[in-house]
Amino acid sequence: MTERLRIIVTGLIAQYPLGGVTWDYVQYALGLARLGHDVYYFEDTGQWPYDPQAGGLAKEPDFNVAYLARLMARFGLEDRWAYRFPWQSQWFGLSDARRSEIVRSADLLVNVSGTLERPAEYRAVRTLAYVDSDPMFTQIKLAQGQAHLRALVDAHDVHFSFGETLSARVPRTGHRWLPTRQPVVLGQWRRGETTRRAFTTVMNWTSYKDLIFAGEIYGQKDREFLRFIDLPDRVAPTALEVAANIGRTRRTPRGHLSHKGWRVVDPMDVCPDAETYRRYIQTSQAEWSVAKHAYVAGQTGWFSCRSACYLASSRPVVVQDTGFGEILPTGSGLLAFDTLDEAAEAIREVERNYEHHSAAAREIAEAFFDSDKVLTRLVELAMAQG
Repeated sequence: MTERLRIIVTGLIAQYPLGGVTWDYVQYALGLARLGHDVYYFEDTGQWPYDPQAGGLAKEPDFNVAYLARLMARFGLEDRWAYRFPWQSQWFGLSDARRSEIVRSADLLVNVSGTLERPAEYRAVRTLAYVDSDPMFTQIKLAQGQAHLRALVDAHDVHFSFGETLSARVPRTGHRWLPTRQPVVLGQWRRGETTRRAFTTVMNWTSYKDLIFAGEIYGQKDREFLRFIDLPDRVAPTALEVAANIGRTRRTPRGHLSHKGWRVVDPMDVCPDAETYRRYIQTSQAEWSVAKHAYVAGQTGWFSCRSACYLASSRPVVVQDTGFGEILPTGSGLLAFDTLDEAAEAIREVERNYEHHSAAAREIAEAFFDSDKVLTRLVELAMAQG
């Protein structure tokens, strides 16, 4: 597509001013701008923002707005963002007049993770695209009859999902879920100059409550992680490091993890913002991680935004299989596992042939996650369907 479009991207950068969350959303805006589109970032979630300094909800939006403003300026988007603080609907960034003009004239709105509170207010945009970044959970909630989510999803013209291989176990919702994946702006991710001898990951122990559907429980990462609790003993002396938060619905058992040989660090110490998060990944030896239980159970084909950044940084990735082997090459650079034995063997394989897997990791990122390719396809499909 050579046509230059006016595109609005939504996200949670100010809502959760944290390293990984930042890259999840800013790479959409950066990648679309790289393609020559007229791009704006709007954050209109209706949610009270999180203040990482206080470890709770922000009393005022000052820190969150300043974080977003600095980030946008750093990437040349200083006059292309707007953020609404829910208290009395206070807007920051673009003026009301400019924001309204952009909405009236926009060709496409990419609602990443369904973060827009009231998409109907953006109906003047030619095409509204919903990007489901939480497959299985999204479909279960819709199947359970969550009216607000149903109205939100239905307000869009076209629907994408990170669930690229949604199995028959995933509830049908009446939508056509087009497969997509995280765009990575490759120029922002290079191999680090130094490498720490550790397989690492950054994770939420739990993000929200488990769901029950058709008599089955669909859970979070903690359910899967505990299956691999003895992995450090199996791969010693290779170090396994987890940058894990305290857990939102169940607390991270840091003492137990340490006792089992895991190196547990606080993400607010090692990767609190966009730059330190990138450095943490780039200086890691490789990644090892599990996926949310629901992603595995539903064989959704979901693949982590974080893991894609490891690949782009020439860092081999050893991650739990969610069905992504149907659409991504595995065995070199990217190794999938289902069992403890498979996880241990994959780590040993990376150790034995590190340079081979390092080079292959970058090749996978270039072939499958390059923002130029991912976003060109997303825009073309959205405008054709919308």
